[in-house]
Amino acid sequence: MVNKKLKVAVTGAAGNIGYALLFRIASGQMFGPDVEIDLSLLEIEPALPALEGVVMELEDCAFPLLKSIVQTADSNKAFKGADWALLVGSIPRKAGMERGDLLKINGKIFTVQGKAISDHAKPTCKVLVVGNPCNTNAYIAKASAPNIPSKNFFAMTMLDQNRACAQLAQKAGASVGEVKNVAVWGNHSATQYPDFYHGTIVGKPVFDVISDEKWLQTTFIETIQKRGAAIIKARGLSSAASAANAVVDTVKNLNTPTKAGEFFSVAVSSDGSYGIEEGVIFSYPVRSDGENWEIVQGIKHNDFAKEKIEATYQELLSEKEAIKEFCK
Repeated sequence: MVNKKLKVAVTGAAGNIGYALLFRIASGQMFGPDVEIDLSLLEIEPALPALEGVVMELEDCAFPLLKSIVQTADSNKAFKGADWALLVGSIPRKAGMERGDLLKINGKIFTVQGKAISDHAKPTCKVLVVGNPCNTNAYIAKASAPNIPSKNFFAMTMLDQNRACAQLAQKAGASVGEVKNVAVWGNHSATQYPDFYHGTIVGKPVFDVISDEKWLQTTFIETIQKRGAAIIKARGLSSAASAANAVVDTVKNLNTPTKAGEFFSVAVSSDGSYGIEEGVIFSYPVRSDGENWEIVQGIKHNDFAKEKIEATYQELLSEKEAIKEFCK
């Protein structure tokens, strides 16, 4: 039985992540089997022919929950009436490009998209930024969208959490479903901190199962921080299916009550928790009641963790400084 309908806007819809994501939205995997979906797909003009092919495939799947599809290169049209905006598209970093250059190029894109969301989406619209650098892109979009509450902006770090859980499960010889509460703190970048100190494996602290602290502090963290680059080196393309899967996981986690004693990772607009400047898009351990989310409080960090969190925080502050022209 269908209970409601949602309009979901997706940018970069003809790209690799978009292609892996759209069919999971349309099939009901993201929002459930009782929610009808109106898809609104945004692409740049040169990619519209490829998007047409994706739309034909969506039609050919005959998804019962998929009620309509809009294709456009106009941000205002794409976000009109949207309940969710999944900002997947961004300009990737190219050889010889400085990070500051990348931030400014994407700053223009996410300023336009943030304003369009503010002007045309529903005032309750939730915005998940996937396109990298996703934390700062989300910060720019938030700053450009005064009509949307800051708490409705998110940047994706669930992919990092999934990677961390998989690595710990492999090391421990456990099922990945038995690894819980491995929160990712900070920036979705090579400075992120996957916190194994508060994670569990088969209900036990990670340390009770994996006693090799040196491996945890070095190889484990470095593997997660550099996993995206390793995938690019191996396949010649960036993560797509795993990124799309993490988008689905993030939205489901935000829309579903979190199990007692558990939490998940997502970058949100800081309220000052753990000494992070208010408004910075920072990844925390979060729990949800299915409607509203909150940052998990009271986690105690040792000196090693504090150093890692400070490093990723400082990177985000430097990125904020680099894009201040877009956030006046």
